[in-house]
Amino acid sequence: EVQLVESGGGLVQPGESLRLSCAASGFSFDKFVMSWTRQAPGKALEWLGKITIGGTPDYPASAQDRFVISRDNVKNMLYLQLDSVRPEDTAMYYCEKHESAHIYSPRKERGRGTQVTVSS
Repeated sequence: EVQLVESGGGLVQPGESLRLSCAASGFSFDKFVMSWTRQAPGKALEWLGKITIGGTPDYPASAQDRFVISRDNVKNMLYLQLDSVRPEDTAMYYCEKHESAHIYSPRKERGRGTQVTVSS
């Protein structure tokens, strides 16, 4: 059974940094592209970027330089570094597994998320 467990969220002040983690189990982590998404209250799900099995990130055109995705295939971990956070970064952040190692494979499974709240 695929399990994706996000952690690292919480209440942070504007301008601070935060690293979110996703612990993956139940599948061969190093054989799948992975993504991060987020959903703010009342807004649609937003894709933040993905990372290949070899560790190369790919961000959307609207991506912000403040976000960096990485992975550790030995520890079966996915990470999202958030720098200089803003109130508009407040959202539930999700780790998602793609269907395969192909960079264009669709996202298939999602964890339960970790809440990030940015407020002074």
